[in-house]
Amino acid sequence: MKNVVVLLAIVGLIGLAGTTASAQTKIGYISVENVLSLMPEVSKFDSILSRYQADSINPQYASLIQTYQYKDSMYKDTLKPPPPAVKKQLEEELPQLINTIQNWQQIVNQAMEAKQNELLAPLYRKIYDAIRAVAKEKAYTHVLNKESLLVAPDADDMIAAVAAKLKLSLPKQTGPAAPMK
Repeated sequence: MKNVVVLLAIVGLIGLAGTTASAQTKIGYISVENVLSLMPEVSKFDSILSRYQADSINPQYASLIQTYQYKDSMYKDTLKPPPPAVKKQLEEELPQLINTIQNWQQIVNQAMEAKQNELLAPLYRKIYDAIRAVAKEKAYTHVLNKESLLVAPDADDMIAAVAAKLKLSLPKQTGPAAPMK
């Protein structure tokens, strides 16, 4: 009886070893940011973002300053003071305007980041679709971000295959760095 249990355990282990051997894990890696930098569309984004800031954000700031100055002068007008209800409303609005003006740089940064994300979203979608296609073609079960790896074999770097899938040209590689003496 004891021999039968041992025999079944051995057969079970052999069966498990066979199933794990057939389910190979293949891991690739890529730098999405490097692929993005190869895309010609990215070079246009600086001018688009500058135009967005000049056409949308800067006029908002000028309007905000103008509104503040108008309401502040109306509040401080000694020759023709505003009625009490208007003065009370101005007392509530002026601190809010001052706060918005003081935090304007943060507001600009958030608006610019949102616009940049809006512009880059279709490119990231193309990159991730290409990564998925290459991973499927080359039987990769996992794809990691290159920046999270300390050591990885060059053969598992997917940038060349993804760039080819997206019809991008890679920059010419200079030879490996000479060893330091």
